[in-house]
Amino acid sequence: MPVSLSDSILISIKQALLGSEIASDYTAFDAEIIMHINTVFNSLRILGIGKAFSISDNTSKWSDYSSNMSNIQMIKTYMFLRIKLLFDPPSNSFLTSSIEKQIKEMEWYLTVISDNLEDQNG
Repeated sequence: MPVSLSDSILISIKQALLGSEIASDYTAFDAEIIMHINTVFNSLRILGIGKAFSISDNTSKWSDYSSNMSNIQMIKTYMFLRIKLLFDPPSNSFLTSSIEKQIKEMEWYLTVISDNLEDQNG
């Protein structure tokens, strides 16, 4: 699903987790998903990627975090994978292992491009 810098961070992650048909209207898990989003933003910062950032509702946009669209695409995927394991982990250990491997690979890529993210985020 393409992401725009003007998209809500919460809603775009909810669309990836729950499906686009219910993401905007279904708010039962918003507090939990927001907590996980903020955990991932903190993890990114610890990895040296981006700026200190957190959200509190669906008004925070990807453009509030960064103006670099190609990096946002990768960060969105990374965030989805991390939250997927926290929020709705697969019951199959092979699938869990595959997701963990993708997360590690994306962390490496994001670390490699972190200088570009820092330039974009000031």
